[in-house]
Amino acid sequence: MWFDLSIDVIPAVDVLGDTAVRLRRGDYDEIVERAEDPVDLAFNWARQGARRIHLVDLDGARSGKVRPKLVQAVAGVGLPVQASGGIRTRDDAFALLFAGADRVVVGTAAWPDPTAWLELGEQVVIALDVLNGEVRTDGWLEGSGVTLEQALDLTGDARLLVTGIERDGTLAGPDLELVATAVRGGRRVLAAGGVRTPDDVESLARAGAEAAVVGRALMHRAP
Repeated sequence: MWFDLSIDVIPAVDVLGDTAVRLRRGDYDEIVERAEDPVDLAFNWARQGARRIHLVDLDGARSGKVRPKLVQAVAGVGLPVQASGGIRTRDDAFALLFAGADRVVVGTAAWPDPTAWLELGEQVVIALDVLNGEVRTDGWLEGSGVTLEQALDLTGDARLLVTGIERDGTLAGPDLELVATAVRGGRRVLAAGGVRTPDDVESLARAGAEAAVVGRALMHRAP
């Protein structure tokens, strides 16, 4: 059911150490779901019909160091992988693309000026991790000083990953107003944060999202 909706559902595989986990509101001390092996989890989503994996290296997001071997292992499942966490330079991005990612998601390094990243075209997704109207960085631990509206002006026609931090990992429902704001002007938006059910995904579709990144709701129900 999850993978047969009107927009794509992209399962999130968030990795802390060597374990797939879900955090509540990005808090590294608050693990709300655990699935052990991230490759096995990705295989599970592939078997159920997923068409892409959203891979988050939580250690990388905090430390600023990428793990190409992690990307290579998950890409071995055979699905396209959009990889994030630890990308601070274009060399980092190219290392993950060479390891098997078909897209990289850049957050911290894109702010306050994402211009250089836009040159990567379809291979880059710009992350807008939003709390109280501000884009957050460094594993969501720091403010960027960039508002959502400013971020939308700065990112041209790049594909965006828009996450409502306050909703992430809570199963409290998505921030539809945030998504609707981001898609104005025809922006391509992958929406994340708070999804509970397939009905929430359909609500995101009506708000204009291109796809929904879903983590805890899927892990909570994983066989």
